[in-house]
Amino acid sequence: MVETLGATPRTVARTVTPALHRLAVLIGVIAMIAIVGVVLSTRAVDDLTEGLQPASVANQSVLQDLTDLDSASGAWARSGDPTALDQYQQALARLPGHEQAVAEYAADDVRLQALVERQGEAADKWLLDYAQPRVEAAGGPDTFQQQRYNRGKRLFEQVRAAHRDTSEVFGTRMREASRAATWRLRVTIGSVALLALLAWLMVARARSRLLADVSEPLVALEGVVHQMSKDPSVRARPVGPREVRSVASALNDLADAQSRARAVEDKVQEELRVLDTARDDFVSNVSHELRTPLTTIHGYLEMVAEEFEDTMSPRHERILQASRRNVARLKNLIDDLLILSKAENRATTLEVVDLVPLVRDAVTDVSIPAAGRGVDVQLVVGDRPVVVLADRPMLGRAILNLLTNAVKFSLDEGHVTVSVTVEDAPSGRVALVTVQDHGIGIPAKELERLGTRFFRASNAVTNEIAGTGLGLRIVQTIVEKHSGDVRIESEEGRGTRVRVRLPAQSDTA
Repeated sequence: MVETLGATPRTVARTVTPALHRLAVLIGVIAMIAIVGVVLSTRAVDDLTEGLQPASVANQSVLQDLTDLDSASGAWARSGDPTALDQYQQALARLPGHEQAVAEYAADDVRLQALVERQGEAADKWLLDYAQPRVEAAGGPDTFQQQRYNRGKRLFEQVRAAHRDTSEVFGTRMREASRAATWRLRVTIGSVALLALLAWLMVARARSRLLADVSEPLVALEGVVHQMSKDPSVRARPVGPREVRSVASALNDLADAQSRARAVEDKVQEELRVLDTARDDFVSNVSHELRTPLTTIHGYLEMVAEEFEDTMSPRHERILQASRRNVARLKNLIDDLLILSKAENRATTLEVVDLVPLVRDAVTDVSIPAAGRGVDVQLVVGDRPVVVLADRPMLGRAILNLLTNAVKFSLDEGHVTVSVTVEDAPSGRVALVTVQDHGIGIPAKELERLGTRFFRASNAVTNEIAGTGLGLRIVQTIVEKHSGDVRIESEEGRGTRVRVRLPAQSDTA
C-alpha cells in the first residue's frame, strides 16, 4: 500500500462506501432488468396461453363441430334414426360459440380475420346448401341421391380447405409467440448473468482494495502486538485508514506506558526499605496510566466493529475479537490489582450481615453467564439467617469471585452447588460458605501454590481459560481480614470444593 506523505488519511467509511454504492447501483440495475424481463416474458406467455392458444383450440373445435354435423347428417341419411337428429342439433348449438371465440381473437389481425371469415362463409354455405336441407328431408336407405351427396361432399371439402388455411396461420402465430417468449426469457437471463459477473468482478476489485487499505495495516498491527511480547521496544507504524492509525498510536501509547510501568517496577524492587508503600504507589500509578490508553483502544475497537459490521471476513472478525478480548483481559487485570490493593490496605467497616441474601445476590449475578454455557448454579440454604460481622462490599466481592471461578472452571453443561450453613467448632460457631464445582480441578502438585499472586493452574493455561491469577488471592485477603480462612480441596479432572469459614454471630445480633 502506497502512503502519500502529508496526505490526510481516509476513514474506513470513506474507503468502503464508494464500493458499496457502486455495488448497490449494480444490484438495482440487475433487479430492474430482471423485473422488466419477467414482466415482458410473463406478458408474452399470457398472450400465448390466454389469447392465442384458446383461440386455436376454439378453431379446432369449429372443425370438430362441423365434422360432428356431417357425421350426424350422414347417419340420418343412411338410417333415418332420430338419435342422429339429436346429435346434429347438439353440434349445431355448439358451433356459434366456438366461431365467436375465433372471430373475437381474429378481430385485430387483418389476415387472420379474412381467413376466419372465409372459413365461416364456407361453413355457412355447406350448412345452408346441404346439411340443413338434408336433415329436414326424409332419411333412410331409400332416400339416397348421388348428386346431392356429391354436392355436399364438395362443399365440405371447401370447409376443410378453409380450415387448413386458418389452422396454418394459427400454428404460425403460436410458434412466433413461443419464440418471442423464449427469446425474452433468454435475454433476461443473459443480461442478469452478465451483470452478476460484473458485480462479482466489482466485489473482487473492492476486496483487493480493502485488503490493501484496511486488512494489511490491521495484519501488520497484529504482528506488532505479537512482537511486543518479545521486544518491548517495537512500535507500530501509523499507516492505513484513520481508525487504524489511531489504534496504532494508542497501542504505542500503551507500550510506552508499559515501558514506564516496568521502569517504575524496577525502581520499586530496588527500594526494598519502602517495599509496601512503593508497591501500592506502583499499582495505583500504573493502573491510572493504563486506563486512558486502554479506554481509547477499546473505543476505537468498538468503532472498527461498528464500521465493519456484516462486512468483515471471518479472519478479520477473529482479529478484532482477539484485540477486544485482550483489551478486556488487561482491564480485568487492572481492576483486580486495584481491588487487591484496596483489600490489603483498606480498613474494614464491619456491620451485621446476613450471608444468605449476600450469597443469593452473587448467585444471581453469575447465573446469566453460567446459563450461556449450560452450567447450572444451585443454591442450598436453610430457613434461618446466617449472621456474621463483615464489610458487606468486600465480602460480597470475595463470594462473587469464588462463584465466578467455579463457573469459569466448570465444564459445559456442568453444575455448581453453593451452600450456606452454620457449624460448631472448638473456637465457637462458624458460618460456612461452600462452593462445589465439577470442572477441570487443580493438579495435586500445584495446590500449595494456590493463592500466590498471578499464579494460574497449568491445566487452566492449557485449556486457555482466561484469568489474572489474582482472584483467589483477593478472596483469601478479604476473608483473612474478617478473621476467617479459606480451605480448598481439589482433584484434577473431577472438580474443586472451596470452603469459606467466618465467625458466626447470634441470629438476634
